[in-house]
Formats: sequence, structure tokens, C-alpha cells
Amino acid sequence: MQVLVTYFSRTGHTKELAGEVARGVQEVDSVDCLLKPIAEVTKEDFLHSDGIIIGSPVYFGGMAGEMKAMLDSFVGVRPKMADKVGAAFATSGDLSGGKETTLISLLQVLLIYGMIVVGDPMDATGHYGVSCAGAPDAVTRANGAKLGKRVAELVKKLKG
Repeated sequence: MQVLVTYFSRTGHTKELAGEVARGVQEVDSVDCLLKPIAEVTKEDFLHSDGIIIGSPVYFGGMAGEMKAMLDSFVGVRPKMADKVGAAFATSGDLSGGKETTLISLLQVLLIYGMIVVGDPMDATGHYGVSCAGAPDAVTRANGAKLGKRVAELVKKLKG
């Protein structure tokens, strides 16, 4: 079983949060984590992953164009993505910088891919996925790990 954690990051904040999400995935026995920036992700990575967690900075209230381009380019694998587990995370430069709308834009794509989409665990502080303004603080890092662990545990339940 494998969970792909992929992200686009210009400032390093989204990359840092991706590392925390991956740490949570790695806490679950029998589930491997593949952590890659979107520039290195292949269609095979998508196809061979049972869970996919995507992260983007906020650009004009939505995902980065680079993330959208990758997701658009993989549309051919859509019929094979059904029932995989998906989740999202986002970073922004401002407290009200469009993090929730960005998370929804990411989750919308995962839904269109036919995936089972999850938000934050109940013991985290968000709803649609993990997000932060600026660099992830201790709470955001912990929530990122919780999200990764939740996706990995669901993958294990569904595949086990």
C-alpha cells in the first residue's frame, strides 16, 4: 500500500507542510509514503498509489497553475482512480488568503477523479484539509501529520 504526498511550493512553506503530512503517513505500518514535488510526479505514481494527498499555495483563491496543469495532464488515468483516498493541504501568505477555497478546488479535482475524499481528522483544527498562513507552526505541523496518518489508516482499512 502506498500514499503519494505531492505538492507545489515556491516559498518552501508548502514543501515544509508536505513533509509533515508525509511523516503522518509513515506512522502507519504497512503503508509506504511517496513524497514528491509535482514536477517529479508521474502518471504511474498516481496509478500505483492507494491514497493521494495534494498540496498547493493559494493563488488568487485557488490552487497554483502548476498544480492544475499536472492534474489536468493526468486526466487519462481518471477511470483507474476510483475509490482511492484523497486529501488536500494549502498554504497562503495571509490569514484570509483563500485557503478554504483553495482546499475546495483541490478536493473538487479529487472528487472528479472518483476518489474518496476526506477532510481533517476530528482532533485537528480544520475542516477541508490542513492549511496555514506563512510557515507552518507547531499546531499546523501536528495537524499535517494527523491528516497523513488518517489517509494512511483509511487506505489500510480499505485495502486490508
